[in-house]
Amino acid sequence: MRAGITVHKDYTISEIDPRLYGSFIEHMGRAVYTGIYEPDHPTADENGMRDDVKALVRELDVPVVRYPGGNFVSAYNWEDGIGPKEERPVRLDLAWHTSESNQVGIHEFSKWCDDVGTEMMLAINLGTRGINEARNFLEYVNHPGGSAWSDLRRENGREEPWNVKLWCLGNEMDGPWQTGHKTAEEYGRLAYETAKAMRQFDKDLELVVCGSSSSFMQTYPEWEATVLDHTYDAVDYISLHMYFENHEKDTAGYLAKSKVLANYIDTVAGVIAYVKSKKRSKKDVYISFDEWNVWYHSKKRDEATLAGKEGWPFAPPLLEDDYNFEDVLQVGCILNTFINRADVVKIGCLAQLVNVIAPIMTEPGGAAWRQTIFYPYYFASRYGRGTALKLALDCPGYTTEDIGEVPYVDASAVHNAEDGTISFFLVNRHQSEAAEIDLALEGFDADTILDDKVIAHSDVDITNTASAPDAVKPEDAADAALGGKGLTASIAPLSYRFVRIKLN
Repeated sequence: MRAGITVHKDYTISEIDPRLYGSFIEHMGRAVYTGIYEPDHPTADENGMRDDVKALVRELDVPVVRYPGGNFVSAYNWEDGIGPKEERPVRLDLAWHTSESNQVGIHEFSKWCDDVGTEMMLAINLGTRGINEARNFLEYVNHPGGSAWSDLRRENGREEPWNVKLWCLGNEMDGPWQTGHKTAEEYGRLAYETAKAMRQFDKDLELVVCGSSSSFMQTYPEWEATVLDHTYDAVDYISLHMYFENHEKDTAGYLAKSKVLANYIDTVAGVIAYVKSKKRSKKDVYISFDEWNVWYHSKKRDEATLAGKEGWPFAPPLLEDDYNFEDVLQVGCILNTFINRADVVKIGCLAQLVNVIAPIMTEPGGAAWRQTIFYPYYFASRYGRGTALKLALDCPGYTTEDIGEVPYVDASAVHNAEDGTISFFLVNRHQSEAAEIDLALEGFDADTILDDKVIAHSDVDITNTASAPDAVKPEDAADAALGGKGLTASIAPLSYRFVRIKLN
């Protein structure tokens, strides 16, 4: 199978916002407790945070982390997580039927963010709370001093404000499962008034309003149109969420689902353009895709656990998907879709970062390791910074009943002018044939191949575990070659490929 790809220096999509490669930590399962925070762990620092986990997060170079939820935030009192730890209340979390100790709050999380080199993206509770609690939280976090809430922050040990710029106005408010679920009209009005109050404090905040929880919601895309009709001139982003499943064990159909993601993004981009025109606005609103990942491996186990609802346990294992090799390809395709729509998708949050549907797993008191999906996320985050290039792709495809025609090769490319490189991210969806790639570089003068990595395995179901953490990992590839005005390479069946070229 032959596949032709052409890139041209002058044909670009957009500069990529580095926050496209963000992540997410929610107070659920073991994401926080025995995930990032475990005071009795051998690697714990003076604040109780696991140094082995911090090292892996730094390796990923995560630019922003959304916190503290998620469904959790819709009944969360942020004040429970401040002050002396021994005085913090234990609360019952309705979203996940667990107990929350509040031993980690805004102070502990912010210090962890400093340690791993990431920024905070904070979510406010618009489920059971509203404008007053939002403005108080904002004052506590961002005001220098001289007011009740800012002075309380200083008493609690943080002299300087955190100056958090990125705020989520609730979470998945279109979902009937959400504590405080609202109609689009109800939420749009509340979100607008909350945004207005927050901007009275700081007009330069970046605010994210809730879009649809998935493209399968009955209210999609009317929800976006109604909410943006209320909030368009007061917000900067609308959030989208999507999770990917393969219960049928249909590899071809599973790997085609990134086309559903692309259609989802394109539809909401159209709604944004419609509302902008309707309001005669000169302002642009973008997409914050602040929850996305593969999520299905653990669902049956979790459904049984949550259905029983025996007691209110502290940090039980929840949503602990064991990712396989097939998921590497899916995550690679998802990231390619975001890069290829970097003109409208500016923020992305892989959900989540540790233990809960995450690229990093831990054992309480034990090891931390990279799941299979760690690697495509790593390559995109590390080397997908710069300008997204338009690709002309000439490649055979296949047809699925639900999704339609999909090319066998999925690809994206990023030009980093600062370090003089182009990075290519390639997935071969074909289950038996290699893709012979002819990649034309128009307007670029290629010098050297800096990196050529492949992730491939004969068993699509193999996973990385504590005892076998490197069952799936990148290996050096050997056949990519520069010649003439381009690059050639043979991409193995069902494989992920990363190639980085140095330019003259």
